[in-house]
Amino acid sequence: MGLRMSESAKPYFAMICLQFGYAGMNLVTKTVLDRGMSHYVLVAYRNAFATAAIAPFAFLSERKVRSKMTFSIFMHIFVLALLGPVIDQNLYYIGLKLTSPTFSTAVSNIVPAITFILDTLFRMERVEMRKVRCQVKVVGTLVTVVGSILMILHKGPFISSFRSQLTTASSPLAGDYLKATIFLLIASLSWASFFILQASTLKKYSAHLSLSTMVCFMGTLQSLALTFVMEHNPSPLNIGFDMNLLASAYAGIMSSSIAYYIQGLMMQRKGPVFVTAFNPLVVVIVSIMSFFVLGQGTYLGGGIGVVVLTVGVYTVLWAKHVDDDGEAICREDNTTLEAVKCCSGNNGLSIMPKIDEAHEDVETGKIKSEEKESSAVVVGFGCGFWF
Repeated sequence: MGLRMSESAKPYFAMICLQFGYAGMNLVTKTVLDRGMSHYVLVAYRNAFATAAIAPFAFLSERKVRSKMTFSIFMHIFVLALLGPVIDQNLYYIGLKLTSPTFSTAVSNIVPAITFILDTLFRMERVEMRKVRCQVKVVGTLVTVVGSILMILHKGPFISSFRSQLTTASSPLAGDYLKATIFLLIASLSWASFFILQASTLKKYSAHLSLSTMVCFMGTLQSLALTFVMEHNPSPLNIGFDMNLLASAYAGIMSSSIAYYIQGLMMQRKGPVFVTAFNPLVVVIVSIMSFFVLGQGTYLGGGIGVVVLTVGVYTVLWAKHVDDDGEAICREDNTTLEAVKCCSGNNGLSIMPKIDEAHEDVETGKIKSEEKESSAVVVGFGCGFWF
């Protein structure tokens, strides 16, 4: 039982650790963007580092299991690179530069809701509203959205950090917030679409390390092309051994290569809704780190929104955990019934013959055999698979 609990806890532990990596990426990249680094260059270097980090592992570990490349799979990879590395990352960095890590991650909490809707529309996730766990999953998703809205719109009294006098930061303008919100919402839609397409692609191309490598490499090529078009000057690509290089390497290795690998692995086991359900934890981690480490104050509405977000995340995860337990029990029952069906004849019908019962005559003390006439009992076994 201990081993089983440990195995079942690994996906949750891996996804929580991944959110800490995303939180660190937000804080580091916000610093370099404020110092003037182009987000186009940051995205290009990020995906280049990601490709270099994950390619050797993909080449060595998946040489024998790598599927044949077809035009359909290549187009999936091309669109995945366009949705993730190009559209999502560039628009997210624009929103991050215009506002703050807390605001950007709060708006991005719409991703689980969008993923849940797309997952349901494409019939990758079954929603049976008559079941309590499905109702809880929907309510938890809505609570997560409400928490994000509270953090974005409701301010309330300002709560200053004990280190706020050590830091100076300019407050973004109202117009910047509106512009950033639009960019971040488009980025969230692109990111949610990336998860749906990635889950679909993994069914055709199961070598997730190789898939992640090719997505990062294709994203590097697309990002470089976009950089040359938008910058009109290759000089921004020249970076030295400074904070810009560190931010690019951290974002590429942690938030792209490792993240794509873990997400792809969890996508195969748990599905896209499980992967995106952890995204709201990023804003909780970022808010705490910004308050205590960076000395950035927060509004009361932000604190309330963090609490509501946490409740929504745990609600969705609980419902998903109940779903996983139900699927495991159903698979075990189906395996047992299928084994009985295969061993019994008559197309799954097991016929119990008449039973000859021996009993003792009370008067004579002799044992005599009496055949009890009983109708044959027919027992039918049926299996049903639930996806």
